Amino acid sequence: MGLAKQPTQPTLPIDCSSNSPRVRLSDGRFLAYRERGVPKSKSNFRVIIVHGFGSSKEMNFEASQELLEELRIYLVMYDRAGYGESDPNPMRSLKSEASDIEELVDKLQLGPKVYVIGVSLGCYPAWSCLRRIPNRLEGIALVVPYINYKWSSLPSDLVKDDYRKGLLRWMFRVARYTPRLLHWWVTQKLFPSSTALEQNHAFYSDKDLEVLKKTPGYQLFTQKRLRKRSVFDSLRLDFMVAFGKWDFDPMDLPNPYPQKESRVHIWQGYEDKVVPVQLQRFVSQKLPWIRYHEVPDGGHLLVYDGAVCEAILRSLLLGEDPPLYIPKLDI
Repeated sequence: MGLAKQPTQPTLPIDCSSNSPRVRLSDGRFLAYRERGVPKSKSNFRVIIVHGFGSSKEMNFEASQELLEELRIYLVMYDRAGYGESDPNPMRSLKSEASDIEELVDKLQLGPKVYVIGVSLGCYPAWSCLRRIPNRLEGIALVVPYINYKWSSLPSDLVKDDYRKGLLRWMFRVARYTPRLLHWWVTQKLFPSSTALEQNHAFYSDKDLEVLKKTPGYQLFTQKRLRKRSVFDSLRLDFMVAFGKWDFDPMDLPNPYPQKESRVHIWQGYEDKVVPVQLQRFVSQKLPWIRYHEVPDGGHLLVYDGAVCEAILRSLLLGEDPPLYIPKLDI
């Protein structure tokens, strides 16, 4: 995936006390990041990738170096607040997530507009960017974006029998009202190991399970990591912001590109067991200016598929629309 490189401009507000370069934000927090692709000064496209829940800037995004060089893409992958080598933000919110991205862009001097790719739970910062800073976006891709069942626009006939809704409601209440109990539960010895979770067909499609088998070092949440209260608190707050009550409904967002072809994309796996394809189709139909792509045999781990990652970049940056990923809505 490449190593994080030291910035070439010494005037940037970079902290090098960690293993990765970091930028200092206006509130004093540091965000760690790493770079991939071609040097920023030689790039045609500058792309920010926003990782999901329990992940980090070391996440897999299987775009080849050859592709990045061909299209002259500069990628920035950063640790969201409280993850990896970035400082926690006890005031985390939808607004702060978008603000962190905007400040990262400014501190790295990436220009007036960038492309953003959000992955899974990392799509709530991307939705917030669409709501708050659309003028800073050249384009945006939401890859397997999670659904917040508290969005008022979701039709009851689609969600009333969805077990995920009840499960998430229960998890949210436990996280909000009994955090100490939750911390004890996820660190006691009876809690399923990450290996057990990774083998569970209730969470992953067959293709996802194959990805997990072939990906050395992939893990979810280990008891050792979760015993650190700072790690647990950051994960808990991230979850609560993502699945709590929002100050806007994405279905009410206007087209940020009314004068030209939309550069907002959703990528969904048809076999995704984390985010139901029916709800994703509903979102794309409610927002017809979003370009919807569906991977026929894809699960939730689309970013581990090199062909899909290449298609995501070519579609976002060049406007290509691969026929293989045009949804067959009559399936």
